[in-house]
Amino acid sequence: MIVFQEKFGKRVRLTSERQSHITRRPEMISQRAKIKKTLAEPEIVRRSPKDPDVHLYYRRYKQSPVSDKYLLVVVKMTKSPFVITAFFTDKLKPGETLWLSR
Repeated sequence: MIVFQEKFGKRVRLTSERQSHITRRPEMISQRAKIKKTLAEPEIVRRSPKDPDVHLYYRRYKQSPVSDKYLLVVVKMTKSPFVITAFFTDKLKPGETLWLSR
């Protein structure tokens, strides 16, 4: 298990099971540093409209295995927050904006 610090100071767990899930996408292999940076220095953080305890962390990477995309890291904000999944996307999902970098 790996523990990251997110933008608001919470410790977020990435379990080996979740890491295995994430790396089923070939472009996500060797992206741990980008996951860490996205959690610590997101450009946008949104709350999922489906589950208010799920936060969506976005950071744009002009150079990624799939070109110019956002990395989305999805975190369940429980007593002990954990990463649900992470993947590259070109669209932002709807939800209440909790953080927007200037």
